[in-house]
Amino acid sequence: MSRLPIVAIVGRPNIGKSTLVNRILGRREAVVEEVPGVTRDRREFEAEWLGRRFLLIDTGGWQVEGDDLTTDISAQAEAAIGAADVILFVVDATTALAPDDDGVARLVRRGGAPVVLLANKADGPSHETLLGDFWTLGLGEPHPVSALHGRGVGDVLDLLLELLPEEAEMEEEHEGPPRISIIGRPNVGKSTLLNQLLGEERVLVSPVPGTTRDPIDVQVEIDGEPYELVDTAGIRRAPRVAEAAEFYAVRRAEEVLQRTDVALLVIDGTEGVTHQDQRIAELAVEAGTALIILLNKWDAVDEESREWTELSVPDRFGFVGWAPVLRMSALTGARLKRLGPALEAVLSNRTVRMGTGELNRMVRAWAAAHPPPVRKGRRPKIMYVVQPGIEPPTFVLFTAGGDLGEDYLRYIENRLREAEDFAGTPIKLVVRKKPRRDGRTGA
Repeated sequence: MSRLPIVAIVGRPNIGKSTLVNRILGRREAVVEEVPGVTRDRREFEAEWLGRRFLLIDTGGWQVEGDDLTTDISAQAEAAIGAADVILFVVDATTALAPDDDGVARLVRRGGAPVVLLANKADGPSHETLLGDFWTLGLGEPHPVSALHGRGVGDVLDLLLELLPEEAEMEEEHEGPPRISIIGRPNVGKSTLLNQLLGEERVLVSPVPGTTRDPIDVQVEIDGEPYELVDTAGIRRAPRVAEAAEFYAVRRAEEVLQRTDVALLVIDGTEGVTHQDQRIAELAVEAGTALIILLNKWDAVDEESREWTELSVPDRFGFVGWAPVLRMSALTGARLKRLGPALEAVLSNRTVRMGTGELNRMVRAWAAAHPPPVRKGRRPKIMYVVQPGIEPPTFVLFTAGGDLGEDYLRYIENRLREAEDFAGTPIKLVVRKKPRRDGRTGA
């Protein structure tokens, strides 16, 4: 089952939230009246922009102090923030920053969802003189709009679409335990590992590649914690050529990774890292899955080969250098006790969310210390950064000027990993050209 992404409009009373709702919907739905708090309740509407549908929540006016009605409205607004995938925080461009704005901002930051700050009633350039004050809210750049006349609303909706989760990410949350998959080439010990974790001969183990016919979902406890574990098995049938073996192994991994939280990539320690091992690790990264690398059959590797394998792992797995590497034996269970703590740490790191204000302060400092290189005669600039999602941690960098380039994105990723513990999880960096007021993206 899937759901529509949720967009909540919040702000203090009488700043035009309901007018903004009507503008987005293209019809008059919310009550609009020049009386603070006239929107008495949280109201929900299905909206659409450029073919993307979302649920728009119009909250009541928010005051830090007030009567019982105001308290009830504020409670509903807080509930909307808790459910939102993106928050549109509206302030009044014609007045100075108000205490209620600070109060709402604190609650919005606590909610963790990406925020777009709108300075409403900016009917023309003359109304933009106070925009600088709103930077102090710590929510990024204030976008001047006029809900009444439509000025800037289209640009904001374009930005909103960049922040909304992709439809594939909108599946209802898995209610069971974390899902762990065992991936790898045929005959590297995946089924042996599963049997070791279960403490029973649940899966047929054979030296013939392809003897495990289908993925098997089982419940397992590791260090007292429950997990749903999938053995990807290898291949469906014994192929005649090596190319077919790789094709079927990769296809099976792709299918399982779509419903996996953490992938355990099993490597045959007696053979070292192969091209196929690298390709399967790439699939985990592409799927946004957390990753732990298991060097299996470690007890069967002689000292000379161990040294060679130890050197080859960081060399051939450099693109997933953030993944923990555990040396173990699925057959005897040796060193397997390290798996439980590694799983707990990786699952925790996968849900790390960084505050927008602190994130932008850090990125500005990194860019000042190491500016993006000039490309095609222009030096790109990172205007602001938001983290719209977790599992995996996802960051959107809004830029102006030229392209940042892959090397600079790796620099930003490395700095993020130094700032927070993201061990075991990929980080997704998305670059968006900052929308201009004419609706186009910066060149």
